[in-house]
Amino acid sequence: MRLHNREIRQDVRELGALLGDVLEDQTSRRAFETVESCRQAAIDYRSGELDSRDTLIADLRGLSPHHQRVVARGFTTYFELINLAEERERVRTIRTESHEGTLEDSLETAAEELGNSDVDTVRQVLDDVLIEPTFTAHPTEARRKTVKSKLRTISTELETLDERLLTEKEEGQIWRDIDAEVTSLWQTPQVRNRQPEPEDEARNVQWYLENTLFDVVGEVYDELADAIDDEVEGDLEIPKLFEFRSWAGSDRDGNPYVTPEVTANTLERQRSVILEKYREELKRLSGVLSQDGSRIDPGSDFLVTLEDDRERLPGSARTAEERYPDEPYRQKLKLMRERLQRVGDVRPGGYDEVDDLLDDLEIIARSLRNNGAESVAEAHVDPIRRQVATFGFSLASLDLREHQQNHTDAIAEALDREGIDYHAMDEEERADLLTEAILQDEPVVDLSETEGLSESSTKVLDLFANLGDWQTEYGVHAIDTYAISMTDEPSHVLEVLFLADQAGVVSLPEHCGLDIVPLLETEYALSGARRIMGTLFENEAYAQALEARGHTQEIMLGYSDSNKENGFLAANWSLYKNQRRLGEICDDHDVTMRLFHGRGGSISRGGGPMNEALLALPNSTVTGQVKFTEQGEAIAEKYANPRIAERNIEQMVNAQLRARLYAKEQPEEEVRDEWVEAMETMADAARREYRDLLESDGFVRYFEQATPITVIEDLDLGSRPASRSGERTVEDLRAIPWVFSWTQSRCILPGWYALATGLDAYLDDGGSIDTLQEMYEEWSFFRTTLDNAALSLSRTELEIAEQYADLANDDLRSRFFPRVTGEYERATELITTIGQRETLHTRDWLGENLARRNPYVDPLNLLQVYLLDRTHRTDIEERTLRLTVKGIAAGMKNTG
Repeated sequence: MRLHNREIRQDVRELGALLGDVLEDQTSRRAFETVESCRQAAIDYRSGELDSRDTLIADLRGLSPHHQRVVARGFTTYFELINLAEERERVRTIRTESHEGTLEDSLETAAEELGNSDVDTVRQVLDDVLIEPTFTAHPTEARRKTVKSKLRTISTELETLDERLLTEKEEGQIWRDIDAEVTSLWQTPQVRNRQPEPEDEARNVQWYLENTLFDVVGEVYDELADAIDDEVEGDLEIPKLFEFRSWAGSDRDGNPYVTPEVTANTLERQRSVILEKYREELKRLSGVLSQDGSRIDPGSDFLVTLEDDRERLPGSARTAEERYPDEPYRQKLKLMRERLQRVGDVRPGGYDEVDDLLDDLEIIARSLRNNGAESVAEAHVDPIRRQVATFGFSLASLDLREHQQNHTDAIAEALDREGIDYHAMDEEERADLLTEAILQDEPVVDLSETEGLSESSTKVLDLFANLGDWQTEYGVHAIDTYAISMTDEPSHVLEVLFLADQAGVVSLPEHCGLDIVPLLETEYALSGARRIMGTLFENEAYAQALEARGHTQEIMLGYSDSNKENGFLAANWSLYKNQRRLGEICDDHDVTMRLFHGRGGSISRGGGPMNEALLALPNSTVTGQVKFTEQGEAIAEKYANPRIAERNIEQMVNAQLRARLYAKEQPEEEVRDEWVEAMETMADAARREYRDLLESDGFVRYFEQATPITVIEDLDLGSRPASRSGERTVEDLRAIPWVFSWTQSRCILPGWYALATGLDAYLDDGGSIDTLQEMYEEWSFFRTTLDNAALSLSRTELEIAEQYADLANDDLRSRFFPRVTGEYERATELITTIGQRETLHTRDWLGENLARRNPYVDPLNLLQVYLLDRTHRTDIEERTLRLTVKGIAAGMKNTG
């Protein structure tokens, strides 16, 4: 059976040709020939037809500013279109392998592994698993929303061409529409003319939830239920396995523009969106459930709830009976839609809790099954139940986040009015004071009294003053998690518990309306995990809060700042070790741990294949509950296309079900002592080399001169500033622009630097390649770490990076670039030797991807280098330079 009409080469060729026609129509023949000349020169060099890039470089530098901008725009638009072609190829692969039964990491393969266990074990695994992708507003999405919308339209047209049988006339009409969209895309500004606001970012996240994930959820559950039924004996109900959360509109760390008004607007908009989606689904369901009440017995439970709704909404009930006489299901659904309309309304009768809506849907499903309509309930009611269980009345629950120093300062200023010098106290004194204040009945501070306080402290107190109102209005689950950046001490967590207590969100021992989440991201915090968490678990007030939250502690690990502080290898080892340590601490105190992995899109910030990452976690940390951030361009890549979104969720569920099963069968992963000792040696040496590089005199100046960091800082990628204080230091710079800058210069240093130094230190200390090869084969952590480094090394292009290095002062260049080059070459040699393969990467698709893209990224890089080297750029040159950043990001499919 033929599933598709096209292949990727055809898509690339025809989209490229169409773009060429549009470029010529919209500019000139000469402009088209200029772009073609640059393209061909880049291809000829890569294929060996030319000995050097000198001709291409000279041609780019000799262009007028106008034609330089056309070149930048042409290649940028090309990548936007080719990304769609590659997305379509991913869908083809998913559908083909699913049809042939060869799809790896599928729900079926997870069910097969579960099927080897008894039904009680399978039920326990299912009950334990909860996966929480958490969307953040971190500024890594380089494309404008308008551009993304046009690209989605083209993607839909490509799907039609690929999957439908079309007449020649129909196909011609589709290409006419694609031509129109590409023309419009060419005429649309690629670069934002203003910085996005937090509510723009919240709407962006909302789009994926509303337009893709809402529809995908039911399909994933249906497929899993079928797979479990086929492999596991016994009748198993699939519980809720995943839900979605968001930081967009609620993450305050380093972002002064996220105000209480922004958060309130986000909560209201998300609730409105999801309630409208439910009303649409119930309207559609009403078209299906047209059963004649005189021919079925709806059942007493159903009739009781229908009568309750009639009493609750007498006017609407009369309308429903007149419109749907003798059609009880339609009457019920009409009243359910009205109850949804009144959620958050001044009128009575609306649903108070999402569980009430779930109960109504369950009663309808049970009534249908009792009347022999099992297939109707399964096809039309159960998917809605899954959607409601997943999205609730909030679409995505919001996490709050703020830097710990702001809490400390706010409490100190507020307590100063009460005659208490909080700043002068040591850690133990602070913990004692906060504990006593939390446990006493009377409030200590008035959160509404902010006159005379600093701006940052006022913002903190205002946030907590509003939190109780938000939970009352939207439900506790809508905004019930608070992450604390740069947590270093137990008091940093107790401070948030204290503020929540003063706000009435916490009333111990009966109620705690917040999961308080320490974000451990510095080496000091990670190595002091037992000191921090053990102290909290033994604290009287915090122990009561934990009990009220079901003895579950969420702990967030910061991949980005850990990597920026310690380097790739040392950061990965520290995170691995400390995850195990945190698991031990939680076990010692009989607390269920939920790890929150603060991952970015790039390898250096914890990125990489999610299913591999979940399976590589230490067994002792896999409790079933897991949470991780989804950021920037990774959100679009994973969730813009419904089939790819479904595949990503499927892989997450597969990995987490299997990981939880393995953890139950073998709670403690067997890691040989000699492997641990080897990693200690490697990590220590790697960290010293990485820190020595960063702390070398002149390195920050080299980074400024050899990457486009100064351009990136002004790109309006997100609402949050690029650095915490505006200082030009590596420590102060946020992880995203740090990685973005190196990625642009094709020297993806944060994803591999010092790896070779670490490996060589182990070998120089008497270690053997045989042992490293054994570690790679048998230890998923080590294999995943090296494979991820290999991905970053594969995307690094030292010949291009050398062009950027030449922008630096001669002294800086001679000191740093050879050092970086040596580390790259040795890492490449070691990884291929350890992995016993000829190429860095193990993925054929990546090689094809790089071969297709590299010749087209090169001209953008060379043009960017030329413009960076100009000390006085005109306005058009400045816009072209910013456009090259967007184009390279599209070509690399990665920013930060």
